[in-house]
Amino acid sequence: MFVDRVFRVPRVWSNKELRKIAFHCSGDVVNVSGWEDRDKEGGRYRDYFVNAKSYYITNFTGWRGLQGCANEIFLDLSVNLPEWFYRRFDTVFSHTTLEHILDVRKALANLCEMSKDAVIVVVPFCQAVHESESYGDYWRFTPSCLRKLFLENGFEVVYESETGRPNAGVYLFALATRNPERWVVKVPRSPGAQNAGAWIGKRSAGRFLRAALRCGRPRTTRWPAAGV
Repeated sequence: MFVDRVFRVPRVWSNKELRKIAFHCSGDVVNVSGWEDRDKEGGRYRDYFVNAKSYYITNFTGWRGLQGCANEIFLDLSVNLPEWFYRRFDTVFSHTTLEHILDVRKALANLCEMSKDAVIVVVPFCQAVHESESYGDYWRFTPSCLRKLFLENGFEVVYESETGRPNAGVYLFALATRNPERWVVKVPRSPGAQNAGAWIGKRSAGRFLRAALRCGRPRTTRWPAAGV
């Protein structure tokens, strides 16, 4: 149950974040390395983008690779894009893919090159290593890292957030765009993710109380600062 929580909490959280943004996205949308396009809550990401004119999925080879489904395109993010991809989509969406590509600068540059307008990424800030025979697990990201990588490609992050739940993985969510003036009036106000993971290592008052009672300590024990 605990292992399930570690992975499920950040996924459910990132799905909620995407729902805040996706309905603003129109035109052509692509889910990069989207596997089966599942949101792991019984739905599909294509249904989040209700105003999209078209919706595509890209995949690579190996486990969780090409599916043979409609509107699926083969794509290797670690090499130069085929000419067809250049600014082909209005919105490019990528969920927990970048950590699996060794040349992450090239991969993010490709996401930006594919987009006329917006790129939405979900990446791990703190998560257990997860890899297979088909792909490795190379990177964890900070908000500053994402901002700088996007700026290198002419994009500005206009919305960002982080999972803030203890005893679970921590994802970062970021929306970056070539046209920030169009998006700042659409996206919800957010404090950002300036102090991502600030709660790590802290114990909530509730958890401390349970631990104290198990040890037979009196309730007059001095409380530590509560975590997020």
